[in-house]
Amino acid sequence: MPILALDTATLVSSVALATNDTLLAEITLQTKKTHSELLMPHIVKLMDMAEVAKSDIKAVAVSIGPGSFTGLRIGLSTAKTLAYALNIPLVGVPTLSAMAYGCPVPGVILAPMLDAQKGNVYQALFEWQQGELKEIEPAAVIHVDVALEKLSQLDRPVILLGESAVMYKEKIKQIGKNLIVAAPHIIIQRASSVAGLGHKLIAQGIQHDVMNLEPVYVRRSEAEVLWERRHGITV
Repeated sequence: MPILALDTATLVSSVALATNDTLLAEITLQTKKTHSELLMPHIVKLMDMAEVAKSDIKAVAVSIGPGSFTGLRIGLSTAKTLAYALNIPLVGVPTLSAMAYGCPVPGVILAPMLDAQKGNVYQALFEWQQGELKEIEPAAVIHVDVALEKLSQLDRPVILLGESAVMYKEKIKQIGKNLIVAAPHIIIQRASSVAGLGHKLIAQGIQHDVMNLEPVYVRRSEAEVLWERRHGITV
């Protein structure tokens, strides 16, 4: 059952086609071009490369955040449109969970971290237990210094994933201890991981309504905060 998977949660644009046990094709690109420019052309190219027709796609899996507000909206609106037009299931996959899913290393803590601006990161903690990915701490916004200090106090090696692991690589090296920056091929989010986790969710009977699935922002957008300040609203 081929799944089309999309991840536009950061500057990385990634699309993949995969069955439950085979990655058919993947395009992952870091560029200054916007997701609105790249996403649909990449999907068309991906399907052509894999020789998969629209009628062959059985579901759409999409990364739903946290991450870039604009990127998440573009990815989700595209996924919804495709699922609706093709009349196939849609499943939303938490971005940080998908990143951890792509790093199946037992005996360590996995700490995906994405930029939340102003020195903050989106972070969740995971570990593999008996071949299954388990969430230890849910997604939250935390200052990077606090996050790294807490992680350095853990009694196990911690593998840091995501754009913030790259941004703060030197800071992480200075702390040293048990903190390990993931290798380049797994440090960024990839649609193949979204597809893999999407398959598992669908197998568990989890699907999402095309009309009601929303991004997981974790915090409000800067535009919302500024609007509330201008109108004297406090939350």
